[in-house]
Formats: sequence, C-alpha cells, structure tokens
Amino acid sequence: MAETLGVAVAGLGRMGTIHALHVHELARETNACELVAVAEPDTNRAQRFLADIGIDVPVFRSVDELARSRICSAAVVVTPTENHREHAAALVAAGFRVLLEKPLTGTIEADRAFAGELDRHHPHSLMLAFQRRFDEPLKFAKELLESGAIGKVFKIYSALEDSNPAPDGYKSGGILPDMSVHNVDEILWLTGRTPVKALAIGSRLYSHALTTCAEDFDDALLNLWFDNGLLGQVQVSRNHVSGYRVETIIFGEEGQIHVGHFDQRLTNITVEAYGRRGRMQPIALKTFPMREYNRPLPEFVDRFGPAYKAELAAFIDCCRNDLPFPATHRDGVRAQEAISAAMQNVFSPAQAAEIR
Repeated sequence: MAETLGVAVAGLGRMGTIHALHVHELARETNACELVAVAEPDTNRAQRFLADIGIDVPVFRSVDELARSRICSAAVVVTPTENHREHAAALVAAGFRVLLEKPLTGTIEADRAFAGELDRHHPHSLMLAFQRRFDEPLKFAKELLESGAIGKVFKIYSALEDSNPAPDGYKSGGILPDMSVHNVDEILWLTGRTPVKALAIGSRLYSHALTTCAEDFDDALLNLWFDNGLLGQVQVSRNHVSGYRVETIIFGEEGQIHVGHFDQRLTNITVEAYGRRGRMQPIALKTFPMREYNRPLPEFVDRFGPAYKAELAAFIDCCRNDLPFPATHRDGVRAQEAISAAMQNVFSPAQAAEIR
C-alpha cells in the first residue's frame, strides 16, 4: 500500500488557502496525505491560517527554503503568476512533483520555453491546475456528449463572468490569457481536438476603472474554429455585478446539453440535456450539490470547491502511485496557443466599422 504523502503548499493567498485547506481535509478523511509545511513570506498570515485549521507545521519564508528542506516530495505552488516558472522549476529540480496553479508562466513564449525544459528533463513532474476537468457536472456533460446523446456536436459555448474586477495589485497578462484559459481548456478537453483558427473581441466597459490592476479589457469574446464544422465560443467578463456566472452549453444536431445557470447563491448545479423540439422528456436531468465552506472565500469556490478538492486528490494519488498526471504543462501550452492566436487578431471598438 502506498505511504502517506507529505504535501507542502507554497503561497497562502486566496487560492493557496483553499488548496491548503483541502490537503488538511483529505489528510483527516483518507490518510492519503499530510500537510507538512507551507512557504509564505508573510509569516503572520501563515500562522493565522495554521491556527485556524488547528495544526502546527514549519513555515518557510521562500520557495527556495522549501526546496532545500527536502521535507517532502510533493508541493502545490500558488504564488503570483510572475513567479510560477521560477518556483515550479526550483521544486522540480529538487525532486518534488508539483501541482501548479494556472497559468504556466504568464506569456506564451515563456510557456513554450518552460514546457520544453520540462519535456527534456522532468516530463512527469508537473501537473497544471485545470479544475474543470474534475468538476462532476462537466464530467457528466462529457459522458453525455461522448455517448452520442445529442448527436454530432457543432458548437460549444462557455461563459465565465466575475462580479468584480481583478483585485488591486493583481498582475494580469490580459483577460483572455488570465481568465479564458479555463474555458479554452474546457473546450479542448470536452472535444479532444485542437482549433485551427481563432479570433477575439475585447472591450473596456466598466470594472477596469475600479481597480489598480492594469488589464487590457474587462470584457471579451473568443471564437475557436475546428475542422469538421465545430465552433467554440468563449465569453469572459469582470462585469457581472450580480454575482459569479459560469455556464456551458453544448449544441448537437439532435439536442443540447446545458451545464449550470446564474444564481446568486450556487448551492446546486444542474445539467440538462434536451432533444429536438417536441420531445416531451429531457434526455438527462441531474443536479449536483455544491458545498458550504462556512468561511470567507472567493466567489468561485462556491461553484468549483468540490472540483478543486477532487483535482488535489488526483494529484496526490498520482504522486503516491508514481502515475502520470491527467493535466500537464502541455495542456497549458495548447490552451495558451489558441488564445495567443486569437489575440493576434483581437478587435476592439476602435477597429469596428462605423454605422452610417
């Protein structure tokens, strides 16, 4: 039987605390893992978090200190985007297997370079955090799609809208590379295919004026064209002021699958599959309960909390059993290459034709 895996978490910002909490929960529930250390330059923040969950483990001031410690062989890296490559590379070189929050590096050029380094020297050491692949509603939708329930698929629409701008001080490579990467990976994962053409439209409408974060747009649309008549449509925004909105609609020749709808309090996510007009009963109708954390967490945790935990459990299982990861740096590069292609053809209102 595989031994209990020691796991460290590097970075205790809004995502880092979620991952650390889930490591601690899985430790109590399964004995598969144990939170053995955190790396966080703000040691007061780290101590407050550890006191809140009731454990005492070493706090390292830097990722380099963690790498040198050899206290464990697995780490979750949730540091600022500009440090992702440096921190992940340091841990991988020290023998760690790493779960890295997206994006891989923050630019497509650095993504490709880092992915090349990993392929040459550490091809199985990094898992990239695409939590949607572990979301039960989306997994059920993928099963319906692959079963042929709605016939040949010709369009997938994926929306992600935040109720607030990016936080003050946050560093973004742009709303499409930073935000839509989840939607693009979702479409590539659902279809198992790679787009051949891409186009984007971006606007600055409202929330960009409410934050110190410098971002190109606060609202954007992305089209991905695939061979054989398949279209992917992505909508991302920082302007959905009523609350967090995540929806996916899969259109087929014999019906459609709808995952989620907007609700100010996301306690349940419904997957609906309907056939052609006139069919009385749905093909499928299933509701997935979300969890209540009873603590202040970012709004996206209401929707994807169980998916983040399932993603972490998959990472731990792969580490304990020396298995390849289900999502890697290669998937991150594929998604960002599609986004990069779209941004080479990005249109804004200044480029639009006037109506006369």
